[in-house]
Amino acid sequence: MRGLQLPLSQTQRIRLQRALEKLQSLSCKANSDASVTVADTIPVNYEDAFLKGHGTTDLNGDLVATVCGVVERINKLVYVRALRARYKPEVGDIVVGRVVEVSQKRWRLEINFSLDAILMLSSMNMPDGIQRRRTALDELNMRGIFEENDVVCAEVRNFQHDGSLQLQARSQKYGKLEKGQLLIVDPYLVKKSKQHFHHLEQFGIDLILGRNGFIWVGEHVEARDSMVVDQANSSEQSMVPEEKSQTHTPLEMRQNICRISNAVRVLSALGFSIDSDLILETVELSSTVKIDIHDMLGSEFHVLVAEREAERRSLMGKRKR
Repeated sequence: MRGLQLPLSQTQRIRLQRALEKLQSLSCKANSDASVTVADTIPVNYEDAFLKGHGTTDLNGDLVATVCGVVERINKLVYVRALRARYKPEVGDIVVGRVVEVSQKRWRLEINFSLDAILMLSSMNMPDGIQRRRTALDELNMRGIFEENDVVCAEVRNFQHDGSLQLQARSQKYGKLEKGQLLIVDPYLVKKSKQHFHHLEQFGIDLILGRNGFIWVGEHVEARDSMVVDQANSSEQSMVPEEKSQTHTPLEMRQNICRISNAVRVLSALGFSIDSDLILETVELSSTVKIDIHDMLGSEFHVLVAEREAERRSLMGKRKR
């Protein structure tokens, strides 16, 4: 909810306040996902052994928070995950970035981190799909693969001595992203999960939830193996007119991209955790109440989403009981 500025009417303001108060009460009851500020007491069971983690300290026999954030519990470990403006990377994270520089045998990507990430030429699949040593000709043709302002999906490989990240893109699911929108949200809204690549079949959309807060919403692209790539290259010259016609994105597809992107923007503005299920529910809500794409960013739809989320979490709490 930080920075949410909407022209709310008095009725909408009351409805939104009630929904947020309900969400806050439900979050406090859960305890495992409660928001805290500095010096807030963190409820723990002192009869069971627990470990104090980052962002906590012992004060007069109570466990208190030393930073603002969200309380996380992993087995006996209790710590506070700070709501950082910058991304805090981990090895294996799926990230989406934008190329800012093409240099010798490497690309530099902006990934919402304090330093640019490095993608080495040797750490990605070549266009021909053949595993081989990189040559001087490959280095000369680097701009034919990625150039400045291209959007790229990759995985965090390791950390360099200077603190920068090294990425790798040695899978068909990684690489250049086209025909879509790049959205930027706070990184803490994107939880780490087993699956960050989602194919929304009913819309024909690829959704990539980058752990760095960069979210890609674009037209679905089938992963191509080396044989398909070779066939495409062999027929490239004879199919130039047809390829140009296929680069056009249909109006319905562009509308689907915009509707899903606006759903992500609304969830981000309200401060809700972003996952594929919640995005689809928000899109379905906009279709159910027959709200146009451009009206999804209006005050009424923000209130409706907050009310729907409060109702959903309330039902989930009753089922657990």
